[in-house]
Amino acid sequence: MHERRFNREIDRLRDPERVARLEVNRVVELSLAGLATPRAVLDVGTGSGLFAEQFAARGMAVTGLDANPAMLPVARQYVPSGTFQEGIAEHLSFPDGSFDLVFMGLLLHETDDPQAALIEARRVTRQRLSVLEWVDEDQPFGPPRADRLSFEKIDTLARLAGFTKRTPLRLENLALYFLE
Repeated sequence: MHERRFNREIDRLRDPERVARLEVNRVVELSLAGLATPRAVLDVGTGSGLFAEQFAARGMAVTGLDANPAMLPVARQYVPSGTFQEGIAEHLSFPDGSFDLVFMGLLLHETDDPQAALIEARRVTRQRLSVLEWVDEDQPFGPPRADRLSFEKIDTLARLAGFTKRTPLRLENLALYFLE
């Protein structure tokens, strides 16, 4: 179980070229846009806290979750105000409606059960789930194409999870999905 989780060098997560490719600031701004007074965010698959750091910089109370316990001290180093714990997307240990925003950055394709991960995210969000994923095309970076999720697949999974509003946005290298 969890064999697809990121377990390579943590330093690679903050490589400047990778950070630029992820458009971190833009993704965070877009994820928060239009939310009614967002205060609390859950960053599922937080890794080194790259996105959590930017949410915190915008005044959000950040909770980060990662399946790899080695990631948590690194995330705490970058986001001392955050709360970080070990856990998986398919079983979130939070009450219903705990967060204004749930964010999954390059995580959904790594989950053992993407449907369960979306159902859990829907349960704990009050407003929105933002899913950042690799596009389903050949690229010189990221996972092999066979491990990527197509727009149609994500849309179907989100619909089955109960999200009635599903809006995709193509970024330069990635896709951002707004699910409500």
